[in-house]
Amino acid sequence: MTPGVRPLIAGNWKMHGTLASVRELAEGVAAGTAPGADLLVCPAFVHLSPVAAALQGKAVALGAQDCHANPKGAHTGDVSAPMLADLGASFVILGHSERRADHGETDAEVRAKAEAGLASKLTPVVCVGESEAQRLAGEAEEVVAGQLTGSLPDGFAAAGGVVAYEPVWAIGTGRTPTEEDIAAMHARIRAELEKRFGQAGSTLRILYGGSVKPGNAKAILALPHVDGALVGGASLVAADFLAIAAAA
Repeated sequence: MTPGVRPLIAGNWKMHGTLASVRELAEGVAAGTAPGADLLVCPAFVHLSPVAAALQGKAVALGAQDCHANPKGAHTGDVSAPMLADLGASFVILGHSERRADHGETDAEVRAKAEAGLASKLTPVVCVGESEAQRLAGEAEEVVAGQLTGSLPDGFAAAGGVVAYEPVWAIGTGRTPTEEDIAAMHARIRAELEKRFGQAGSTLRILYGGSVKPGNAKAILALPHVDGALVGGASLVAADFLAIAAAA
């Protein structure tokens, strides 16, 4: 953890759930407590309204999984940042590796989306991470540094933006890097943030994501510059998500 920085435990529900199941999941998370961390859940677009209702008055923030770079327009199938804010979202995940891979999103596109989020008072959670081939080639840190340079807008630090490091090869696989590898990457990300944003970069939250589970959360969250977690599969079970939060 970074001294003085309150951890954030974020659940990325991806393309999962029915109306009934997400209500139950949101209510289960909202019924728990996490005195040592902030909680955030990010359901699919179609479930934002019912989840917002379930979280009303609770200490759990609502986020979305993406947004369009434009505030409105002829963009069939897309959702804008103002729409998300109107539904009660306060965060938006951007540049997740699944978006970069499935939709070919570039750093420039992620940056434009982050700017759109900031314009609507949404806190961007910008994801970065290397492939297994890039890590084996010894390029992991440079790849991530390049993604940070290209993906983060100038107003990112002033708005308290969040960076999430997710080694692509660890997402949903049950595999995690060594604690030494995680610590080294988070130290590099911190250095890049401080180089870009000065003192403000020293307290931005850096989350780790990639098969975070109750069993490994405590060790991962104890590492330097790991200021929380972006949780995938384990966030779909309220008890597991809350157990990860309790480890912070």
